[in-house]
Amino acid sequence: MDVPVVAPTAERLLQWYHQMVLIRRVEEMAAKAYTLRKIKGFCHLYIGQEAVAVGAMAALEPRDTVVTSYREHGHILARGATPREVLAELFAKRTGMSHGVGGSMHMSRADLNFFGGYGIVGAHVPLAAGAAFASQYRGDGAVSLCFFGDGAAHQGAFFEALALAQLWKLPAVFLCENNFYAMGTSLERQSYLTDMSRRGDGVGMKRWQFHGFDVVEVASNVQAAVDHARSGEGPVIIEAITYRYRGHSMSDPAKYRAEGELEGMKKSDCLLLAESRLLALGVDPSEFERVRDEVEAIAKDAYDFAEASPEPDPATLYDYTWAPSS
Repeated sequence: MDVPVVAPTAERLLQWYHQMVLIRRVEEMAAKAYTLRKIKGFCHLYIGQEAVAVGAMAALEPRDTVVTSYREHGHILARGATPREVLAELFAKRTGMSHGVGGSMHMSRADLNFFGGYGIVGAHVPLAAGAAFASQYRGDGAVSLCFFGDGAAHQGAFFEALALAQLWKLPAVFLCENNFYAMGTSLERQSYLTDMSRRGDGVGMKRWQFHGFDVVEVASNVQAAVDHARSGEGPVIIEAITYRYRGHSMSDPAKYRAEGELEGMKKSDCLLLAESRLLALGVDPSEFERVRDEVEAIAKDAYDFAEASPEPDPATLYDYTWAPSS
């Protein structure tokens, strides 16, 4: 599908570049902390997919709702969360955004209208449809954006959510981040269809596929989808072709990749593409080093903050299990 091209100013594109570099550096520090056993349990890194999160969030308004699966560190950073609260949550510390009881897969901030990471594959898609239904019911003009992976596009709950969203013309955008692998199973081994946006054909939903390596291309396509959903014309399902550089989680060595595949995909790295665009806009290359130095300081501060933060008080263990009785 032809979509209007978002043409950011050099200043705006530099902000997006800063966000992408920050997400990557925070994720790299999370990987380091995991190997040192400062982070335990599951940890799904977003390295390689930064353009999708940043470009998509650029298309949203503060009133819009975001629902994601468990690879959400990059999403919530792009939405406006701080590296301190993200790393503190990964470290299971009291200063984390979920007070250290959620961890990698359960990050959320109500003030950002960011509702989850969810650990059950595909089960969060109906929640995004529910958020869109609530917006339609209230008439507040908000759109619900749902991130999911190619593996989630085979779940029954996913199809049910699409069917209801289309039936009721809900203001929702379902964004598939196709990173080529559902855990360790390559796309062609798990699905006859390799364009997950075609899942929308069965319910008559507007859909298309695009490449998710260029942050400007992502912003343009998600903006077109969000505008359509906000107009009252109904939901959209889109697919961003992207790639994760690490394994499914920190316990996955990713030995299933073909030889040379990772190196080949890195030639389309989102940071390199953004730098190329910035150079074309007349930005001095020294700006890239300035951004990296600034990001390094922010990320190190967040790491140190997380490491020094106190652990949750055991007395609060059940605070979010039951509602207060009074």
